[in-house]
Amino acid sequence: MNNVEYRIEGDGYAAVVLGLGAAVRELTYEGRPLVVGFGADEEMPNFRGAFVAPWPNRIADGRYSFDGVDHELPVNEPERGTALHGLVFDIPWTLVEHSASAVTLGCTIEPTEAYPFTVALHARFSVGPDGFRTDVTALNTGSRRAPYGVCPHPYLLAGPSPLDEWVLELPASTVLTVTPDRLLPVAKEPVEGTPFDFRSAHLIGDVQIDHAFTDISRDAAGLATVRVTDPAHGTGTAMVWDESCPWVQIHTADLPQKLEDTRLGLAVEPMTCPPAAFTTGEDLVVLEPGATHRTGWTITAL
Repeated sequence: MNNVEYRIEGDGYAAVVLGLGAAVRELTYEGRPLVVGFGADEEMPNFRGAFVAPWPNRIADGRYSFDGVDHELPVNEPERGTALHGLVFDIPWTLVEHSASAVTLGCTIEPTEAYPFTVALHARFSVGPDGFRTDVTALNTGSRRAPYGVCPHPYLLAGPSPLDEWVLELPASTVLTVTPDRLLPVAKEPVEGTPFDFRSAHLIGDVQIDHAFTDISRDAAGLATVRVTDPAHGTGTAMVWDESCPWVQIHTADLPQKLEDTRLGLAVEPMTCPPAAFTTGEDLVVLEPGATHRTGWTITAL
């Protein structure tokens, strides 16, 4: 296991980013944890803090077709028969730059039969008055156009109360329903009248969420914000992102096979495309040779 890690801090925020997978192992504000972290000598559990590219979420059976050619990715979620969370979460990234308040890491996805494209990734992690910021650049350095998507995978912490007692504000009017067994997309449906309508902030309670959402309300600057708060302690954490991510995955971390890890935090994952975009093409980023794609997100303390 690659134990190289990079610490950054400033304006009350402190973060630890790993060289392995560019994972965010720890994030605090004035000593208060904002995400569910893990130990320095521990392998990343349940994709906590993972960097997810070149596709978010699941691809059924690892199979997709692009530009008329069929491809098959390794299935790394055998219990559901899916290729999950991309190709870079468990590989070493190279240090590009490191200062007291920022670190930039890079890696290149080299072509294989499963993903025969060349995409160079740079992720800059920084802290400042607005919070913990991630800026992502993807460059197609190959000779053929490449399908691409990206998202983070933090489990946000509102405070010390149990997740059921947290309040969620999720300004999305459409949910992507999924099959109960494999969590594969079924259809987009309005959230109105469902347990997934958190457009007005209210208690999460015992609702189980592992769904993608879209049709997201934004402010005048085009920013979307998901907030999760702990009313009993007056604390909270927010995720903010721009229109480059029209989707967000929300997961209450229900892990029946790992009860010690279940519902410890709320995964909030702004996504450039929905699950299964490699097969549906919906909102899929297609990088032409030499083209660059940029996106980013911010986690801030409330």
